Amino acid sequence: MIETTSEQHIQALETLKAVGQEHILAGYDRLKPAEQESLLAEIASVDWAEVARLVKTHVESKPKFKLPENIEPAPWYPNVPSAELEQFYRTAFEAGCAMVRDGKVCAFTVAGGQGTRLGWDAPKGTFPATPIRKVPLFGCLAEYIRAIEMRFGVVIRWYIMTSPANDADTRAYFEDQNYFGLDPDQVMIFPQGMMPAIGMSTGKVLMASPSSVALSPNGHGGSLKALETSGALDDMARHGIEHISYTQIDNPIVRVIDPLFLGLHAISGSQMSSKMLPKAYPKEKLGNFCVVDGRVTIIEYSDLPDELAYETVESGDLRFRAGSIAIHTIRRDFVELLNRSAQGFALPYHRAEKKVPYLDLKSGKQVEPDKPNAVKLETFVFDALPLCSTSIVYETERIDEFAPIKNADTPAGEEPANDSPQTSRTIQSERAARWLSELGVQVPRQADGSIDATLEISQITAIYKEDLDGSKLPGRIEPGQEVLL
Repeated sequence: MIETTSEQHIQALETLKAVGQEHILAGYDRLKPAEQESLLAEIASVDWAEVARLVKTHVESKPKFKLPENIEPAPWYPNVPSAELEQFYRTAFEAGCAMVRDGKVCAFTVAGGQGTRLGWDAPKGTFPATPIRKVPLFGCLAEYIRAIEMRFGVVIRWYIMTSPANDADTRAYFEDQNYFGLDPDQVMIFPQGMMPAIGMSTGKVLMASPSSVALSPNGHGGSLKALETSGALDDMARHGIEHISYTQIDNPIVRVIDPLFLGLHAISGSQMSSKMLPKAYPKEKLGNFCVVDGRVTIIEYSDLPDELAYETVESGDLRFRAGSIAIHTIRRDFVELLNRSAQGFALPYHRAEKKVPYLDLKSGKQVEPDKPNAVKLETFVFDALPLCSTSIVYETERIDEFAPIKNADTPAGEEPANDSPQTSRTIQSERAARWLSELGVQVPRQADGSIDATLEISQITAIYKEDLDGSKLPGRIEPGQEVLL
């Protein structure tokens, strides 16, 4: 067991020499003890054998995307079942409910981002998201989990992946918010793994300062590796969890635990299942669900040729219509398989050429490059799909489950930006309006059809329209009124 800093230094130096990266410790003796400790901790957090392999395959070489020869659109289960599927869906829903009730399902949220693009100097999950109460994104997901717990009489374990940049702030925020009414013991927070930036021409890891490596997150696919390295997979096994409901933090109305989706996933024998949206237009910035060599595969919108992206079927719908929104259900044993094979973590890495500021070790000066100088390496969670023996896709509806917050609001008077706080709040109000209208409530609308009111339904109150008690609803909502249920 390594206990002293000097012993840690000796081991770190041996590790780095073995992979030709010993320059990282060149200025070690000139650092203060706290800086030495910090640098050694960074070194220990990196899989250096993996870095050495990737330098050869992704830095010294330059992998190129090769479009598969035979691409077909992936089939999917429709949001509204046909007559012949109705009984199957009922069976799937009952199976999913049993999975939740028996404690076989957990929630997993990827929340490593900061709110920088939103002008929010804090973890993105703390951003106020709902139209009236301004509940933060973390709170929206917590309310959904509490609603599921009350419905099924079960405790839902919640695993949250942060980043080293926001881990401490996220933990402090949860403590400050009293875990949004959840038991702290059911929430496990852990940071994502990091990968060093590597000099494009040298193959050497860049230094951000004398005491720190230039590190960046290893991509959203790294979330599946972090489940292993954090001990979360072992924790799931101890609690009898067999299925992981994977979502990202930016969507306040995501169905964190969806019994029908879970049931379809389980009955189909799927190792990893996905939700899709019908694309709004051919080049919408969503990955395309395809089938390649019999396996479900996502081809990025930027990689799908225009002749396929614009191709339509007889009905006029896009042939490649199914767009990915990063909502998955994954078997725990499949994630274990991805991590525990003899070849190491199974997901492929992707090369991205970036401008990365760095410390010139010879001059001791900081360099701000004016063109890409480094390779960053990242993994994508959807690259697990073609590794599945069986994988299904299920259609969901935008108004029902997709109101992401990714981009900042535009100035007053300008067209709202896509996936902004404003568009998210509009979708949340629209979903509430739809539910209320279908239950007989008169909802005011403007000439263009938009809602002339601000509506919010707490997920503690309802996660489905059927949860609302029609006898307790107002008969009419007045123009400009704010209504919170």
